[in-house]
Amino acid sequence: MIRQSLIIDCDPGVDDAVALMLAFGSAAFELLAITAVGGNVPVVKTARNARILRQIAGREDVPVFMGADRPLRREPAGAGEFHGAEGLGDLTPFEPAAPCADGHAADAIIELVMSRPAKSVAVAVLGPMTNLALALRKAPALAEQLGPVAVMGGARSEGGNITASAEFNIWADPEAAAEVLASGCDVVMFGLDATHQVRATDARIAALEVVGTPMAETAAAMMRFSQRVERRIVGWDAPPVHDPCPVAWLLKPDLFALKPCRIAVETASDLTRGHTAVEFREAVAGTLPHRWAVSADADGIFALVAHAVGPARTI
Repeated sequence: MIRQSLIIDCDPGVDDAVALMLAFGSAAFELLAITAVGGNVPVVKTARNARILRQIAGREDVPVFMGADRPLRREPAGAGEFHGAEGLGDLTPFEPAAPCADGHAADAIIELVMSRPAKSVAVAVLGPMTNLALALRKAPALAEQLGPVAVMGGARSEGGNITASAEFNIWADPEAAAEVLASGCDVVMFGLDATHQVRATDARIAALEVVGTPMAETAAAMMRFSQRVERRIVGWDAPPVHDPCPVAWLLKPDLFALKPCRIAVETASDLTRGHTAVEFREAVAGTLPHRWAVSADADGIFALVAHAVGPARTI
């Protein structure tokens, strides 16, 4: 098996937790690091949460680096109403046994990517893109060295989930997203158009609950919390599970349909802050350097998660 070298940049977050369990349990990845950023909750909590999840998964071999505590130019924003005050739903937080690794997340990304063959390291960005933007500022050559940058963020036909037209991760640090998209990185974006197709139904959560491993129980508990919150705030019975999508695509690309495009981010207007303008027409946009997910196979994604968190992890 040729393993995909991977860095996960995230802000756990209940759906980040499911994505991390998918990655921790997938032998197809050489998981180089988890880099934490402030987003759903402050970075001190996201870094702690990443270490809690690492400990539950028994993957203390994977270093966790703390990164940016605030957006490039904005005041920090949070989404505790959807993730719980501590970021992990109903899970009672604790101080993990293993600390964060030394150094800033942006420096870790540079070191890990630039020390390996060109295009061999993928990055899955599951929160605001601040850490990656900071890394690209320090080392512009990183853009050519990176493999695919699989991003959970953005919205087009589905509309936004934080404003009428903006998805939270992009809205939280639109300048960082704009810089990454303009950098020349091979960005594949999984916005709400695709992730709203990946729903944690009762049957899908129940299938995880019966697996019985700590990883499965954790993933299922995160989805149960989301289900309760979404019913109360949005009125949906089955919440979307956004963040596993980029990780699932790296494992099994045929679970998604992608379209070439050019993506730009609104940074000037307060009304449409973080809006992702996704242009599929080459005659209008010129070259189409990005890819946008337009559909997702939810059953296939949940099957990947179930295998990854099971007692015999063979993905």
